Amino acid sequence: MNTGFKHVYGPVPSRRLGRSLGVDALTFKSCSFDCVYCQLGRTTNHTIERKEYIPTADILDEVRRKLENGDKPEYISFAGSGEPTLHSGLGDIIRGIKAMTDVPVVVFTNGSLLWMPEVRADLAAADVVIPSLDGGDAALLDKVNRPAASLDFDRIVEGLIAFRGAFNGQIWLEVMLLGGISDDDASVDAIARLAERIRPDKVQINSVCRPPAETYALPVPAARLLEIRKHFAGVPGTVEIIAEHLDDMAHTAFRTQIKEEDILALIERRPCTAAGAAAGLNIHVTEAIKHLEMLVADGKAVTQPKDGQVFYSACELRTE
Repeated sequence: MNTGFKHVYGPVPSRRLGRSLGVDALTFKSCSFDCVYCQLGRTTNHTIERKEYIPTADILDEVRRKLENGDKPEYISFAGSGEPTLHSGLGDIIRGIKAMTDVPVVVFTNGSLLWMPEVRADLAAADVVIPSLDGGDAALLDKVNRPAASLDFDRIVEGLIAFRGAFNGQIWLEVMLLGGISDDDASVDAIARLAERIRPDKVQINSVCRPPAETYALPVPAARLLEIRKHFAGVPGTVEIIAEHLDDMAHTAFRTQIKEEDILALIERRPCTAAGAAAGLNIHVTEAIKHLEMLVADGKAVTQPKDGQVFYSACELRTE
């Protein structure tokens, strides 16, 4: 299946954004963090170097062609296989998209580079920015996010606060919690205190729902997440729990975009990662993950971690 698109994918169903057109401006696994819960496995290019990883003109051309197809998304979101703010042309890309369409632009970011004035300036053109904050102190951030060596916890937090003071759009602060690591009262309270200082429009409490890079990155039970929500009562914005699988409607809608048997044909012969499946089917890795996870949910595939990566295999392997 040759779609002709390398850096733009979808629209795909999103728990938070409805039908979202994804933009991936990075080379695979270029990130300033190496999060233990990452569904793409361990970071292979661990860096804070900002540069034009993918030509800006190429990304804008793909967005334009997607929009010309007439399948209008509810949002255009920067996410995918790395940290979007590492792209030095991010501001130009966002502004270029805004010149094409009235579809709101969202940027998912780990928030680690917001202490850089140029990053805050690039994000200023977005409608919604969704940064993450997974630890209330340096020790927990190091344990969960494994930031690049040159990053400083206090600087990251001050960057989030500075961005709030300058940004006119919506900020939805995502908090990813891990069972037995960051879901105790003391850890949650430390994050909540910082969230009160950051003053986001929303706090979105999340937990692991896809196979993580490290097997010890465990989900937090739903009942505990409900208790944790109360700890954020001092944050002025809305507090939501978003830790859940795709709902049935999104599950059904997404299934129609690619044939299930195409993916099963790959993983029946040998286990492969989401990136391997994406390469074999010529689709984006985010799309591959959603299809593979639907097969797991349906009992047709299983996951197995190995060397910091997650491999998918069919429950019934072919022997020929």
